[in-house]
Amino acid sequence: MDRSEIVHTNFLRRVKTGDLPKVVGPALEGSGLSKAQLLALFEAQVASRQLDRVARKLQARGQGFYTIGSSGHEGNAAVAAALRVTDPAFLHYRDAAFQIARAGQVAGQDPIWDMLLSFTASSEDQISGGRHKVLGSKQLNIPPQTSTIASHLPKAMGMAYAFGMARKNPPAEPEYPSDSIAMCSFGDASLNHSTAQGAINTAGWAAFQGVPMPLLMVCEDNGIGISVKTPSGWVEASMRGRPGLKYVACNGLDLVETYVKTRALAEWVRTRRKPGFLHLSCVRLYGHAGADVEAVYRPKSEIETQEANDPLLHSAARLIDEGVAGRDDIISLYQSIESRTSEFAERAIVRPKLTSAEQVMAAIIPPRRSRTAENGPSEADRAEVFGAADLRAFAEPQPMNKLINLGLTDMMLSNPDIVVTGEDVGRKGGVYGITKGLQNRFGATRVVDTLLDEQSILGLSLGLGQAGYLPMPEIQFLAYLHNAEDQLRGEAATLPFFSNGQFTNPMVVRIAGLGYQKGFGGHFHNDNSLAVLRDIPGLVIGCPSNGADAVAMYRAAVRLAHEEQRVVVMVEPIALYPMRDLHEDGDGGWMQRYPKAGLELPPGEVGVIGAGRDLAIVTYGNGVYLSSQATKILAQKGVNARIVDLRWLAPLAEDALLDAVTGCGAILIVDECRRTGSQSEALMALFAENGTPNAARITAEDSFIATGPAYAATLPSRDGIVTAACNILGL
Repeated sequence: MDRSEIVHTNFLRRVKTGDLPKVVGPALEGSGLSKAQLLALFEAQVASRQLDRVARKLQARGQGFYTIGSSGHEGNAAVAAALRVTDPAFLHYRDAAFQIARAGQVAGQDPIWDMLLSFTASSEDQISGGRHKVLGSKQLNIPPQTSTIASHLPKAMGMAYAFGMARKNPPAEPEYPSDSIAMCSFGDASLNHSTAQGAINTAGWAAFQGVPMPLLMVCEDNGIGISVKTPSGWVEASMRGRPGLKYVACNGLDLVETYVKTRALAEWVRTRRKPGFLHLSCVRLYGHAGADVEAVYRPKSEIETQEANDPLLHSAARLIDEGVAGRDDIISLYQSIESRTSEFAERAIVRPKLTSAEQVMAAIIPPRRSRTAENGPSEADRAEVFGAADLRAFAEPQPMNKLINLGLTDMMLSNPDIVVTGEDVGRKGGVYGITKGLQNRFGATRVVDTLLDEQSILGLSLGLGQAGYLPMPEIQFLAYLHNAEDQLRGEAATLPFFSNGQFTNPMVVRIAGLGYQKGFGGHFHNDNSLAVLRDIPGLVIGCPSNGADAVAMYRAAVRLAHEEQRVVVMVEPIALYPMRDLHEDGDGGWMQRYPKAGLELPPGEVGVIGAGRDLAIVTYGNGVYLSSQATKILAQKGVNARIVDLRWLAPLAEDALLDAVTGCGAILIVDECRRTGSQSEALMALFAENGTPNAARITAEDSFIATGPAYAATLPSRDGIVTAACNILGL
């Protein structure tokens, strides 16, 4: 017999015969729970259990999908009761009982029906629109998490930080009460993931310094991660005594104890504004997921011991002991919910499904939202914030690093919701001085020096974005992003997709990157691969080649984040930060004036330098600088060329690009990234698919970058561009 049916049969038999566990937790009287509330929590537990059972049956019939259940973890219903509905909850995938219990606190909710629509992938699913079987609800303040292996902890930490910051710098349109706390739950195996450890460490690091961090972390410890056991005592040993963190252990099999301890810890977190860690002991029933057969790796005696500790049996014993319900009442309620769940399941399987790519992809890009347009800061505001030297800088040509600094200041003046985050961005002003002076101008709550952990930097920003701010995190070097790329791929980009656009985390990420840095080697400080970003659906990627474009692109990025709730990544070419000259020393050919107020360069447009018809050089970033040098040499050879600056790498402005190369005799793509996985591959395909003849490419080699004199040996060069152009033109 299937283990779920064995657990089901055992429950009915043991309740009927009175063979129930001994009640050992605190008494109901004085706990803060009424008898009616206790009974409601049991109903939530039973509903969660019946949903797990019907999900397995639906999967066996090919009418349900992805059966990872909550059986054994139903004690988290009491965690929900101890919190406020307005406390955002980033849930473990075994927390169906939490969501059901929370739904009981909001009028008009039908969690069984809602979850069955999700189980059957109906397009009427109220959270994901049929895209995944997820927990989540906008009305219940539960953002969706899918198969989370701790990747949601950094953004929960970020939202907790946002709640602490809101008392000094509230968002323009607060969505949560000022005394809210953020809650996240996860398994004991997930605790060991570096993402969890980073988030927990960051929360403690902040609290240790007195930074408000109202975060409640709930570790649901069932002692095993799929088949690998958690060492006995490991969770407590690793978490008790962590600096800045209050640890509380709790028997998750007892509803009253769980409620009492959670409420006390939540109140401590809420009033002290410090993080708390609730260690909730549970059991896991049925195995890890529907396809998992526990008997392969777990002795039968151990499985049966777990089943004998079924939390529903503990709750039934509690109901009887407190005089809330009798054995027949419990069985009747259990069977009534079973019948209702089965009935709803048969109705859910015939509800409409997503049927086309267009329907599936409709939620990749978040919905637009109305916002009053900003016209830029007034001259009086500028005069107050900028010093005399910076005011003069607006009128003179400047290198890219200075123009971006001026632009960020302008944007922060115009947009009080912008919060800059990252290691060294405050006092130091960033490794390259791009954020220099911003913390003095806007304060430490808007320019936040973080610890050295890219996962936490991006997670902090994701939480800020969900809480109503516009975060602008900095990653010091492009290669450092690889330590945290899942925060963009698995969290930022998927949130609107799996919530059908109901939850978003708009942000503008700044990354210093690409090659050509003299004296810097290795693949960490000179990294020329953008592949990790380019294949993330919905992500907007910009790469400016000069300071004036950078400011205008950042204005567009901020507008995209505000109005379209987009996640934008701006890759700033480090080698071009200080660049002043183009052809010879002192010519000042690569400096620009600050762009006029209101000028934007949004996606969908490309930049065109020159009007030559012999050759179109399509490039971006450092490639624009090198190509500008090359065109002077080509002109001496009688070649009239134009340069097409992509500016935005995603979404690629295909129509504008094709228009920009129309009439040219040949096309040369100059791509500073590696030949494999570079933008040039997509560009070659685009030109081939559109019948554009005579296109070639020059790229970096498939190699890491060396230190010393060979720093540029594997990268495109001015002379290499000239040679490639002559070859394609037959010169």
